[in-house]
Amino acid sequence: MKKYLFTLIIILLFACEQPATEKALQYSRSPSNHTALTYRFAIHPLHNPQKLFEAYQPLIDYINLKIPEIDIELEASIDYASYEQKIRDRKPDLLLPNPWQTLQARDNGYRVIAMAGDADDFKGIFIVRKDNNIQKPIELKGKRVSYPAQTALAATIMPQYFLYTNGIDINQDLDNIYVGSQESSIMNAYLGKVAAAATWPLPWRLFQKDHPEKANQLKVIWQTPSLINNSVMVRDDFPKEISQKIQHLLITLADSPEGKAIMLGMETARFTQAEDADYDVVRSYINNFESKVRPVESSIND
Repeated sequence: MKKYLFTLIIILLFACEQPATEKALQYSRSPSNHTALTYRFAIHPLHNPQKLFEAYQPLIDYINLKIPEIDIELEASIDYASYEQKIRDRKPDLLLPNPWQTLQARDNGYRVIAMAGDADDFKGIFIVRKDNNIQKPIELKGKRVSYPAQTALAATIMPQYFLYTNGIDINQDLDNIYVGSQESSIMNAYLGKVAAAATWPLPWRLFQKDHPEKANQLKVIWQTPSLINNSVMVRDDFPKEISQKIQHLLITLADSPEGKAIMLGMETARFTQAEDADYDVVRSYINNFESKVRPVESSIND
């Protein structure tokens, strides 16, 4: 008996020590409809997985309710790199990527059906502590700046281009750190670990809502010009009839009190109809950025 117990304890200890492996994070408030076709909707790392669930699961539930023949599952990713790998592997059926990732997804057989939010809202902002005396971008020389990820368009690429246009060589003049998420970038400013944190308006609004005391010690000091907002995409083998139904639900979401409540939770003003060609402006922007600031393509695998 003692030998049996000893063996069982060893097995349990061995099992507990196995390293965790990354797996797709999927959420649902209600049991899956096993008679429906199941599809995966992957949203880029706007927030940590729990916050992503809180913000976007109501939208998923709404779509599943309105289109009972399908069962969409929300999928989160641990960081930008893992999300972009899923795009290259063509694993998700539907995507909500940033505009840069939209170009990557187009190259991998996805197409745009809508834009999420207002184009004017897609811009970079710089967050600093209120007790920070920096006033001009040039004063960041020799200091540390945080960003969520190298391929975050509004929160990294656009702020870095802004700094370039204000006399900063981001490759030589700054200590750039890529911290994995929007909230982490903001928190680095709050904790005083960086002179400035780059992000964009949506996560900053949510941070103010979720952490009002911390946000009260911070301020937006600069912002970039706007570009075009995140897209909603479907894979090229996704049923056209269902994609049209989803597109209609998204662009009419603001027409009902229920839909307005869902958008409020996502901090998204509206969905509008869009197509692949609308994102060509991003390619021009990236080409200009790469010629003057740094490569973006190679940073995907960094």
